[in-house]
Amino acid sequence: MSVSSELHLWIHGRPRSPHIGLERWPNPHCSVRRGMTRVSARMAEEISRASTAAAVEHSSSPAKSSVRRLWPSVLRWIPTSTDHIISSERRLLSLVKTKYVQEQVNIGSGPPGSTVRWFRSSSDQPRFINTVTFDSSENSPTLVMVHGYGASQGFFFRNFDALASRFRIIAIDQLGWGGSSRPDFTCKSTEETEAWFIDSFEEWRKAKNLSNFILLGHSFGGYVAAKYAIKHPEHVNHLILVGPAGFTSETEHRSEWLTKFRATWKGMIINHLWESNFTPQKVIRGLGPWGPDLVRRYTSARFGSYSNGSTLTEEEAGLLTDYVYHTLAAKASGELCLKYIFSFGAFARSPLLQSASEWKVPTTFIYGYEDWMNYQGAQLARRDMKVPCEIIRVPQGGHFVFIDNPSGFHSAVFHACRKFLSSDNVDHQSLPEGLTSA
Repeated sequence: MSVSSELHLWIHGRPRSPHIGLERWPNPHCSVRRGMTRVSARMAEEISRASTAAAVEHSSSPAKSSVRRLWPSVLRWIPTSTDHIISSERRLLSLVKTKYVQEQVNIGSGPPGSTVRWFRSSSDQPRFINTVTFDSSENSPTLVMVHGYGASQGFFFRNFDALASRFRIIAIDQLGWGGSSRPDFTCKSTEETEAWFIDSFEEWRKAKNLSNFILLGHSFGGYVAAKYAIKHPEHVNHLILVGPAGFTSETEHRSEWLTKFRATWKGMIINHLWESNFTPQKVIRGLGPWGPDLVRRYTSARFGSYSNGSTLTEEEAGLLTDYVYHTLAAKASGELCLKYIFSFGAFARSPLLQSASEWKVPTTFIYGYEDWMNYQGAQLARRDMKVPCEIIRVPQGGHFVFIDNPSGFHSAVFHACRKFLSSDNVDHQSLPEGLTSA
């Protein structure tokens, strides 16, 4: 769920029209029954298993964690857990034919040399980044994928097969999101909050011994990826930013609509909630056992009746809804970055536009035609960049262009990485049919 989608849900009550071990999970290749019968059967099986099995939960209180594991999920006000997240991820990724490895990568208890433990946490407990790595051909370039705000790596489920045919795909849940550890979030500034995500990603990179990779980030994940590439350009060969958030500040944007809305009673309430760090996820948790229905309505509308491109199948919608609910309803952690990174209206407090001249990594921007993120911010940044930069627009796609129009998105990614995919290192190829340059 993007920042804008959630903001729109607060204001209008419905989604906007879209402008620790190592485990291998082989995906089934045999024919299977379609529809919600299959979804329900998988969910029932996994939930039953999660209710009785000993879970591996990253909690600061092991005793409390043990009590929660013994308490049946059906009797909890918020029926979720780390086990539920990983299980729902596994069910969603069963739609992917390419085999993958899922692992929890240990990133330690805090940045080396720091006196804080993932920022002001009193715990010395190690933290983990949930990571999936897909099978690939030998010598394939590595593509690391980073999700956006309110999302997790499973949102790329429609893309893994196609991209894994050309890349070594590694997708992560950022610290505080999805199936990764969820430390108490006690950052007190924009600088600390950025460091929370950038430094945890760098510790993950070290643990995975990665270098010379292509880094792709969507929305808020694009913001984090760009900030990381500015700080650690030596590790990134190419940067792909998909509908990135955080390019302009409110001052630069001068939104007349936002100014007028803020003056209304509804705008004052929403602005107060924003500055109080009240997140949409808190609404889902507050609804307890009714939370899954709210998420189902969102996913059905956003990727169904309000979709710009191909709609989800009934099976895809059911599995994605289950996955999204569990990732959103779990303990609040990374989501609390919102007010420190963005002001009300999703304007960056430390906009990327101001760092454009510091860019050291060649970059490709990808936007859906109906993306609410304005590609003009990228055009402005390109003027100050001293590295190659291109902007690609994909038809029949909104902010989640990789879900709305997977084939168009894949074409854009392949084109962006043509230099790494071509045997003769060709960098001058025409834009694939259907895509446009901005």
